[in-house]
Amino acid sequence: MLRPRHAVVGPCYGRAMIPPLRVLPLALALVSAPAAAAPCQDMDEAGASYTVCTFDTRADAIRLFLADERNEVYGSFSALAADLARKGETLAFAMNAGMYGEDQRPIGLFIEDGKMEKRANTASGAGNFHMKPNGIFWVQGARAGVAETQRFLKERLRPAYATQSGPMLVLSGRINPRIHETGTSQKIRNGVGVRDGHVVAFAISNQPVTFHAFANLFRERLKCPDALFLDGSISALYAPPLGRHDRFRPMGPIVGVVEKAR
Repeated sequence: MLRPRHAVVGPCYGRAMIPPLRVLPLALALVSAPAAAAPCQDMDEAGASYTVCTFDTRADAIRLFLADERNEVYGSFSALAADLARKGETLAFAMNAGMYGEDQRPIGLFIEDGKMEKRANTASGAGNFHMKPNGIFWVQGARAGVAETQRFLKERLRPAYATQSGPMLVLSGRINPRIHETGTSQKIRNGVGVRDGHVVAFAISNQPVTFHAFANLFRERLKCPDALFLDGSISALYAPPLGRHDRFRPMGPIVGVVEKAR
């Protein structure tokens, strides 16, 4: 913020049945098949605690949100979840998604459902947003990415969803050269990284960490060649399976995963 998740029996042939031992391995495999991993997991890395939520754009609907149909900024996970519920949808995950001004509206590029709320911000200035290179997280159908701002603009990408923030944490497998290992500033931080063009990892620290430690999480543990810092101090997470609903207000842009209500 710029403030400022009876054994199967073989067929019978007459009176003869396939010996049970021939189908037992299959039965065992069905019983012991592991359940799908939950998208959100708590983990420790280099002595610090994080919560990481991983989604696949080929299966999961990742969207960005700012305001409702009256153009009133949601400002909280509760307001967004309630609005989606009225439309027959469920908010399965959410996180704050980029820096914003006093009016809670983004200070950089923001695209929601193909509509551009604000153009890319390439100006210089103070604060984390302006620590170059900054970057853009984007989603287009089954594809997603994190791109340095100038590269995004040069490639003329036209995604359905996009949010700009800064600084970039990891670029092409390297930690942003402006993020120094000797840095001492520690804050609660959240960010996003993408690998293979469709696996999106959102992370939030559960304790204050340095920029370098946070960037290293994405590069070494999450294996994201490109990652973007979303914000610090006001970082918040909505992950119902973990019993997590951070109630920070007022909030600006929000990234969420949406499911059809059951």
